Amino acid sequence: MTAKRRRRKAGLLGLGLDNKDGHTRVTRGENYVLLGGSHETHEEMQETAVKINEKLKGRGKSLDDVSRDELKEIVAEIKPPEPDKG
Repeated sequence: MTAKRRRRKAGLLGLGLDNKDGHTRVTRGENYVLLGGSHETHEEMQETAVKINEKLKGRGKSLDDVSRDELKEIVAEIKPPEPDKG
């Protein structure tokens, strides 16, 4: 018996924990699932997931093709770190 090689399948998972209005929010995309959050948080997660995929497409890559470091770079381009408030 020969072992089948499984191709690595990457995905994004977004969790919003600030929901206080009782709505259940779930959004599924080709390579992401977003769960919960307030309306504003869920909307921001959606925008971020879409922008990540646009950046990947611009680089001619899919989420399966990038390293963690490259994904971090893409996220930093989209959402620069907030300055310290202290």
